Amino acid sequence: MNTQSIIVPRISTVPVHEPKARAILRWLVRKEIIQEALTTCGRTGNRMAYGIGPGARSVVLKPELLPYEDSVNGLEVVTDRCIFTPDVGFLHEAGCAECRREVGEALFDSLEDWMPGYTDNFTCPECGHEDDINGFLFLQPCAFSNLGFIFNNWQAAGLQQTFVDEFADWLDQPVANVSVLLRDS
Repeated sequence: MNTQSIIVPRISTVPVHEPKARAILRWLVRKEIIQEALTTCGRTGNRMAYGIGPGARSVVLKPELLPYEDSVNGLEVVTDRCIFTPDVGFLHEAGCAECRREVGEALFDSLEDWMPGYTDNFTCPECGHEDDINGFLFLQPCAFSNLGFIFNNWQAAGLQQTFVDEFADWLDQPVANVSVLLRDS
């Protein structure tokens, strides 16, 4: 089974996102959660990712389920605008934080303007409330941002909430912990 646990700030455009990503990588290396050098333990693109380190055991709920033996077990960092949603079983449902009405279809249609960066915001078609797209309510954890941290095949081990909270502190933003079960390619 291929999975991803993705920590994503709940803001479309993280200011100085690349320096923040480097600072977080240094923190993760210091804690030995990841290895310092890139290796081919990733899933996407050139497969380069930061391999799992011995300190990873201290930030998950079930250390015995960490994917040390898997060829895909590393941390990939995304620094381009990206949509972080579950691949399998995503409901595409969203609600307005103001009027509490269902706006999923219109919100997901608006991603055509959000993705290229024309806007960070979405306006509720029901009540006119406007906010960063991440300010709307989603039935499943998801996020839309220019920064994301993808832990490949760590889902069974389960990230501890304290670890997710530390990420939020480092990012100075609330975060989503997106769980992804990938379709077989």
